[in-house]
Amino acid sequence: MEQIRNSVREKLAGGGVVASMTARLVRGVEIAAIAKAAGFDTMYLDLEHNSFSLETTSQICIAALAEGIAPFVRVPAIAPEYIARVLDGGALGIIAPHIRDADDARAAVAYAKYPPLGERSYGGNMPHLGYRSMPPAASMAALNAATMVVVMIETIDALEHVEEIIGVDGVDMLLIGTNDLCGEFGIPGQYEHEKVHAAYQRCIAAAKAVGKHVGVGGLAGRPKLVEQFVKMGARYVSTGADLGFLLEAATAKARAVQDIVP
Repeated sequence: MEQIRNSVREKLAGGGVVASMTARLVRGVEIAAIAKAAGFDTMYLDLEHNSFSLETTSQICIAALAEGIAPFVRVPAIAPEYIARVLDGGALGIIAPHIRDADDARAAVAYAKYPPLGERSYGGNMPHLGYRSMPPAASMAALNAATMVVVMIETIDALEHVEEIIGVDGVDMLLIGTNDLCGEFGIPGQYEHEKVHAAYQRCIAAAKAVGKHVGVGGLAGRPKLVEQFVKMGARYVSTGADLGFLLEAATAKARAVQDIVP
C-alpha cells in the first residue's frame, strides 16, 4: 500500500527547519494554496483561539493535503471528540495544548493513534488516502506512521516534566508556547529573559536525548530570537498567523501611500 506523505516528517528526518503558518482568520480553502505558494512546509489551524467549525477545518485540511503541505490542527482540549474528528477530517497531526505532565501526553497519543499505539476508533475511508478502500490493518498502520503528535510546553508544570513528556512513545515534538510560558513565569512579554532562554535550552536538550524535535512558538515578531533558538537546535518555527500577515502588509501599503506627501 502507498504511504501517506507528511512534509513535516520528511523535512525533520532530513535535518531541515520546518516553516509553519497559522490559520485563524481565513475560512476558505484558498488559504492552503496561499501557504503552499508562499513556501511553507505546513500550516496549522488554531481551534484553541478561534471559532472555526469542524467542517471548515476539514475542508482546509483536505485542500492542504492536495497542495502537498501537511495540515495540523491545534485542538482546544485533549479530548477524543476533538482529536479523532480533526484527524478523520484530514489533519496529519494534532497540536495538544495544556499539557502538564506525561499522563497528559499519553492521553493525546492514545486519542490520536490507532491500536496498538493508541485507542483511536477506526472510521473507514479517509481523505488522506483519497477515500480509497484499504484493508484496515494497512490503512491504520499507514495513518499511525504519518500522524504526528505535537505537545505544547507553555506551563511551568510542563517544563518541570519535559524529559518525561518528550519520552512518551508517540510524542514527536515539543512546541514551546513562549507567550503563555512568559505569563507563567510572571514576565509577560519579556521574551529575551534568561528564563525563556533556559526553557528552550532544557527542551532542546530533552528532545535531542531521545531523537525528537522542538518547535518555536509565539515569537513571530522576534526574528533574532527565532534564529537564536534554531541555531540552538529547534527545528520547527511557527512564523505567525494569517491575520498578522494581512495586517502587517496592509499597514505597510497604507503607510507607503500616506508618506508620499508628508
